[in-house]
Amino acid sequence: MDDHRDDKYEETELEKKDSVKEEKKSDDSGGDYEDVCFICRRPESKAGKMFRLPNHICVCDDCMHKTMDTVSQFDYQGLLNNPNMGDMNGKGFPNISFVNLADLQGDGGIPNKQKPKKKKKEKAAEIDIRNIMPPHKIKQKLDEYVVGQEHAKKVMSVAVYNHYKRVATGTMDEIEIEKSNMLMIGPTGCGKTYLVKTLAKLLDVPLAIADATSLTEAGYIGDDIESVVSKLLAAADNDVERAERGIIFIDEIDKIAKKKNTNSRDVSGESVQQGMLKLLEGAEVEVPVGANSKNAMVPLATVNTRNILFICGGAFPDLDEIIKQRLNKKTSIGYSAELKDKYDKEKNILSRVTVEDIRKFGMIPEFIGRLPVIFTLEGLSRDMMVQILKEPRNAILKQYQKLLELDEVELLFNEGALEAIADKAMEKETGARALRAIIEEFMLDIMYEVPKDDNIGRVTITREYIEGNGGPVIDIRSRSAEHPDRLNVIQNPSDG
Repeated sequence: MDDHRDDKYEETELEKKDSVKEEKKSDDSGGDYEDVCFICRRPESKAGKMFRLPNHICVCDDCMHKTMDTVSQFDYQGLLNNPNMGDMNGKGFPNISFVNLADLQGDGGIPNKQKPKKKKKEKAAEIDIRNIMPPHKIKQKLDEYVVGQEHAKKVMSVAVYNHYKRVATGTMDEIEIEKSNMLMIGPTGCGKTYLVKTLAKLLDVPLAIADATSLTEAGYIGDDIESVVSKLLAAADNDVERAERGIIFIDEIDKIAKKKNTNSRDVSGESVQQGMLKLLEGAEVEVPVGANSKNAMVPLATVNTRNILFICGGAFPDLDEIIKQRLNKKTSIGYSAELKDKYDKEKNILSRVTVEDIRKFGMIPEFIGRLPVIFTLEGLSRDMMVQILKEPRNAILKQYQKLLELDEVELLFNEGALEAIADKAMEKETGARALRAIIEEFMLDIMYEVPKDDNIGRVTITREYIEGNGGPVIDIRSRSAEHPDRLNVIQNPSDG
């Protein structure tokens, strides 16, 4: 009898081992899916390594530690087994026992078919110095999208080329190449953000665009300085290696200048500049993965900013007054004296900017020193406005022509109409942004009326229509059976 029992015991032990092996196999077989934490519901790619419990229950490292910390604060077993508590028989609280996770039958467990797909990590391709686009080709590509700003495009092309050569080589004969971070200065609507967006698209690198106005000193409500790197990590699909070769564009950088004559604490000015110093130079920063703020439930990734290219841009209002003040220092009385209003009519006065002018504006010297490439963008002239309307690859006029082309209607703009639109945009003094607003206003009625009538074949926008002295020229398709494609011109159809 005893031998028979021993045989049964051995069989059950073998069955248990086989079931454990089968469980492991089933876990391994679900390689296309990733586990999800039973408590915080984050997938393994975000939460990190999981603790696997019976019945397909997984708990992430953070939740497990939190649970163990909470449990360790109370002596539940001692409470339940204490003879002084509960009934008189010393059994503790009746009908109280710990929940066995193995008893949870599949409701909490997540079957393989419901698990989110794993993202297959592609190894970040090494940058080959021979495959880096040379400066003249970068500028040629920028020319297709951006009108004018020849100097700015040239400076950016060279700086980006040198930066990615530095990333590809690391060191050259034990000479470490410094980063070529950039500071671009230009009036509103001159194309600062558009230049950076186009550049990142051409180079196929992750780009994060942050706004300096939302940044505050650590410990205050607002975005921390490290949140800028967190945005780049999100743009690189949480791939740290790819993010470390990306571009961060910090717009409105002039808004973190030192506040003058203020008695309140400057939490979004000079302190933010000081906090960004290490970031610009190169430091290892711990940033949350998949979130903007750090908390216990979000895993952190370490990103090294040594190879991240920082581009800062701002309009720097009233900087021209500081430049004029410096240039007018030579003013004196006599025959060789310069007039005080000599530089008042100079259009691109910003091109004469120096580091000293930027320091006077309110940027600290340490911050300026970490942005060695400083260049300016010129304000848009009337001719440049006309070019922006029609020449770039994704020009505003081409967008509207494509929209009407889908309705089989041809849209044309007279040269006089373009000049009238440019004149109105110059009056608004908001740069190229004004062009879109003006065209939207005049195209509203046309976009509303054209789909009504299938007979409309061509719409021509004229100067008179833009200036409010007439209407657009509308060409109606001929209805005759002999010449179905003939167009009869009817001007100002509103007049009958």
